[in-house]
Amino acid sequence: MALPAKGSDPLRVVEGSPTLRKGAAPLSSAIRRVEGLGRAEERRLVRGAQRGSAEDFEALFAAHWPRAYRAAWLVVHDASAAEDIAQEAFIAALRALDRFDRRRPFGPWLSRIVINRAIDHARSRRLRAVPAAMPGAAAPPAPDGWSDEMVRALAALPVDQRAVVVMRYVLDYTPGEIARALDLPRGTVNSRLRRALDGLATLLEEPDGG
Repeated sequence: MALPAKGSDPLRVVEGSPTLRKGAAPLSSAIRRVEGLGRAEERRLVRGAQRGSAEDFEALFAAHWPRAYRAAWLVVHDASAAEDIAQEAFIAALRALDRFDRRRPFGPWLSRIVINRAIDHARSRRLRAVPAAMPGAAAPPAPDGWSDEMVRALAALPVDQRAVVVMRYVLDYTPGEIARALDLPRGTVNSRLRRALDGLATLLEEPDGG
């Protein structure tokens, strides 16, 4: 991957983005520029980013940040941690971009990094008995068609079940794609999905939603 000129390091796009300022709205002009980003345009941006274009990487960042942040938040249910996870995923993606096959869609590749980092974070927090952070950064909007009760019920599931629900019903992965992304047997993924859906149904039947 060609190095960008000094002063236009794509990492600065991630680390200095107004999207990452606590509570800030993502107002970058790049978001407006890539609204409705198509596959051909995305491939062009990936090609430019691989050549070291900070502008093209900013456009990718702006287009995919909301989805990446929301996926991380739905797994960890901690807005500050979700921001860190999504930011770290973008940095990891940038550092590996020279190995990325731009014939593939960028979003699923990035989402795989996000989800795996979110699972690792949630497991680490559980093992260390660290409580969730106090409210500070704003939570992202719920996925289309999801009620607040559904989001709260999802938070009550074990992290492994939360992750497969997010991948299947928010990121639109197939069970086979989930298995490959998480390096799991297909049967394990199907089992986790079944347990998760059963758990959600039980929680949503409770008067207080769990």
